[in-house]
Order: sequence, then C-alpha cells, then structure tokens
Amino acid sequence: MDIYQIDNSNLALGYILLVIPVFFLWYFQTGLVKDTLISAIRMTIQLLLVGVYLEYIFEINSWWINFLWVVVMVFIASYTITKRSGLTIKVFILPILFSISISLLIIDTYFFGLVIRLDNFFDARYFIPITGMLLGNCLRTNIIALNSFYLSLKKDETLYRFFIANGATRNEAIKYFMRDSLQKAFNPTIATMSVIGLISLPGMMTGQILGGSSPNVAIKYQIMLMLTIFVSAMISVILSILLSNLFIFNKFDNLKYRIIDTKGL
Repeated sequence: MDIYQIDNSNLALGYILLVIPVFFLWYFQTGLVKDTLISAIRMTIQLLLVGVYLEYIFEINSWWINFLWVVVMVFIASYTITKRSGLTIKVFILPILFSISISLLIIDTYFFGLVIRLDNFFDARYFIPITGMLLGNCLRTNIIALNSFYLSLKKDETLYRFFIANGATRNEAIKYFMRDSLQKAFNPTIATMSVIGLISLPGMMTGQILGGSSPNVAIKYQIMLMLTIFVSAMISVILSILLSNLFIFNKFDNLKYRIIDTKGL
C-alpha cells in the first residue's frame, strides 16, 4: 500500500489556511491574532524537534529514556494546567502533578498490561504516543474543570457560605460547584463519543489507517483510547479538585483568596 508523503513545499501550503481564522480574529478585534501566530510557530518548531527526537527514541527504545520523556511531559502539562486555570502555581502545582501522575499510572498499567499486554511496558512506540494522547486530553479537561470550579466558587461564595451555614459539610457545600465544573469539562467529550464514526474519524484512527493499518485494528485501538481518555481525564479532574481543596480552605472552611490568581481568573 502506497503512503502519500507530505513534503516541505506541500506543508507550507497548509499554512495558507491560517489566513482565514487570522482575518476574522483581526476583523472582530479579538486581540488573538498575535497569540494565534505565535502558537502556530511554536507548534511547528516543537513538533519538528519532537519528530527528530522521537526518531532516536524509537531507535534506542530505552525504558528509562522513555520514562524520563513522559515525566517531562507530565511536569509541563501540570504547569500549563495550573497557569491556564488562573491558579497560584506554588499552591496548585503539586496536587495537579500528583493527580495526573496517579491517573496515568492507573490507565497505562491497565491498558498496556491487561488490554494489549505489551512484552515491554515502556516500549517507546506505544508508551510515549498513547500516554501523550491521554495527557493532552487530561490537560484540556482539567483546565476547563479547574477554571470553572474555582471561578464559580469565588463568584458565588455567598451560596457556598449559605450551604455551610445551614449545616452542610465542606464536601456537601462544594457539590454544586463540582457538578457544574464536571458538566462543562466533560460535555464535549461525551458529545464526541456519541457521534464518533458518524460525523468524524478521530486523529489516532485516521493516522493508523493512513499508515497502512487495517481499519478493524485502528477501530479497536480508537475505542480503547476513547474509553481510556475519558476515564483518565475523570480521575485526574476529581483528584486535582479534591487534593487542591485541602489547601484552599482555612480551618473555618473559608476560601483563601491569596491562593487564587485573580489576574488569571
């Protein structure tokens, strides 16, 4: 089966598409033109460098190098989640880092050990890209959930205090805010799962098919990935909020504003 390659000149043609969103962002004065262009440039440089690096990683396939690479990814993702959620780095970075690490440990162990049963758990061709996909979705979901949870808690603190004043425990009082943040964070994922295959073919499945894999094999991998992405994101979000809550309330169950980055929110 012939695989059509994308050379550098054809890749350059793809960037012409950016003219469309950049125009509308400029026309409606969103202030996002600069950020869009910088993000596109960063994406290109990062992916090209990673592409070169992964060639060597796949060839060497050393378990400790693969593990170290994922550790770096987790640290970067945790910092990004904290920063983009508008939270204070020094307070939230460790709970989020721990939550994501636990989530990946559980799902990777289950997926690699029980589902596909890899001979080498840290095989670079599986361990790095699949963990990366899980991590990428955890990042997006956590940003939405954490931002929604703490922003709502800050804006509607009167409602929170009302629950506390009427005898609710802290966990009971935050249940309303937790429900709202989970709805906002996971509605897109649930909607995607409900129409996948009918409206769109996901990237991982499409990549496998374009790479020459059987559609049946690609479909099975995609099903497992959608399930593991959903579960890993849920575990990381719940743990991130619950662990972070250990640090954001004082002994009287009052919110500590100093740990919330008001500029970010």
